[in-house]
Amino acid sequence: MANVIITGTSRGIGFELAKLLADDGHRVLALSRNDSAIRSLNHQNIASFPFDISSPEDLNRLKDFLDSQWDKVDILINNAGKLLNRPFLETTSKEFEEVFKVNVFGVVDVTRIVLPKMPKEGHVVTISSMGGVQGSMKFPGLSAYSSSKGAVITLTELWSEEFKETGPSFNVLALGAVQTEMLEEAFPGYRAPTTALEMAAYIKDFALTGHHLYNGRLLQVSSSTP
Repeated sequence: MANVIITGTSRGIGFELAKLLADDGHRVLALSRNDSAIRSLNHQNIASFPFDISSPEDLNRLKDFLDSQWDKVDILINNAGKLLNRPFLETTSKEFEEVFKVNVFGVVDVTRIVLPKMPKEGHVVTISSMGGVQGSMKFPGLSAYSSSKGAVITLTELWSEEFKETGPSFNVLALGAVQTEMLEEAFPGYRAPTTALEMAAYIKDFALTGHHLYNGRLLQVSSSTP
């Protein structure tokens, strides 16, 4: 059974993913700013505490937890994300920065803390978006969000090269439309063909096995536009 860290578990894909992995017997550390929903599961295989990915204090708390509780981390799933849907000329530099603090710098900081605990056969999976894929269809209002999701694609490629001799493996999934609260914020009224549970089941299987076939890869997981 694996030790798995998942960020962004308060709702949607992250919440379902934590449940699926824990139900399968894996030990899960579920991290989100509001952990009340995940705590309410009272699952014996899930540990959690309130965690703001952009907070230095909470990042230190994560390090302390790992040093005292876990000797290794088999899988890290960088799932936390912040959406801003606003015309570019109405978006301030501070708002741009806030999106990047979560979607890019948060991924960097969590990965930096967790990597020393990961074995060669470990797997880091970062959740991106089709909006961050070069050449994909783009949508107005998502300049900050989609550009941040493009950044973590490149980071994944760089990390896989830097750690190719020592591991772990790094891969990134660019998701298409999934019926979540975040999708509703980006595309009000749109109904996605994929549920959060369906996507979580795919990510679970990929996190557990995908690194045997892929390293440094971007996989586009999308059946619709958006």
